[in-house]
Amino acid sequence: MATEWLDKLRTARKTCLVQDGRKKVHYTFQDGLEMAEEYDVRSNEIIVRKWRKKSSLGVEKWEYEIGEELMPRNVESEGLVESSSNPIFVRRDTKDAYQWRVRNLPYPSDTYLVSVDQNQIVIKTTNKKYYKKFSIPDMDRAKCPLSQQNLSHGYANNTLIVTYKKPSEILAMEKSVQEELLKIKASKDGDVECNPS
Repeated sequence: MATEWLDKLRTARKTCLVQDGRKKVHYTFQDGLEMAEEYDVRSNEIIVRKWRKKSSLGVEKWEYEIGEELMPRNVESEGLVESSSNPIFVRRDTKDAYQWRVRNLPYPSDTYLVSVDQNQIVIKTTNKKYYKKFSIPDMDRAKCPLSQQNLSHGYANNTLIVTYKKPSEILAMEKSVQEELLKIKASKDGDVECNPS
């Protein structure tokens, strides 16, 4: 199941750079799609995965699958900006689990209901103030069905933490991806050749 995705990764054009304690890998697939990943150099845990997408206006921008954009917002150039008290939904993965954090949720911990429905995870509140339905792209790419028994959640400091334990097929696939990444020669920050014209 996961072999299609692994083959796609193997045949992609890859470049790698080690910078600021992160191993940054850029993939260009045969169909023209681009993906960038960042791994912690010490733990090899993925910090960021983003895809280059075109907006409806034709402007290319990065869409984050894991992690979040850490750039400060410029209110003057953006015009309207969402409230800082709105819920913020961010994916952070660990070695053995997928994890999502929903910040700015002020309701008591027994308000949250988290379940699997039609191969998607559903977060809802009993007071009907928050609802989110999402899939796990990694599981979709590997064609693995979701299971309620792998799903758990916790709540602390106005943050709901949803965790989905990775199945053995995904752990094996991630190990293969790490082995592939070891084959790539990574340049260090500042190693780029500069040929003045």
